[in-house]
Amino acid sequence: MSIVMSIIKIAEDEAIKNNACGIEEIELDIGELSGVEMTAFDFAWEQAIKSTLLEGSKRSINRIAGEGRCTDCHTVFVMRQLYEPCPACGQYLIKTEKGKELRVKSLVLT
Repeated sequence: MSIVMSIIKIAEDEAIKNNACGIEEIELDIGELSGVEMTAFDFAWEQAIKSTLLEGSKRSINRIAGEGRCTDCHTVFVMRQLYEPCPACGQYLIKTEKGKELRVKSLVLT
């Protein structure tokens, strides 16, 4: 719920800053490795946006796949979870390149 409340605050602050009457659309980037449980997020979203500028707005979510780079052999690979080994050399020293994103990408204000 706290993640959803933070997103609502960001969106409403931007709307106020731009003298908007409402928010028509919000686009979010949520990485698959961000720790966001999407079922819980969707439930919290529906409850939290009531009586806010986001009520009735269109929401689109871009799910960003996890990607890691091995710090030993430099192999780039798809990560399904944090702390998984490199498929090429088996080492666990991995730099997460993509998939931890959690951001408001765009807003359409009215």
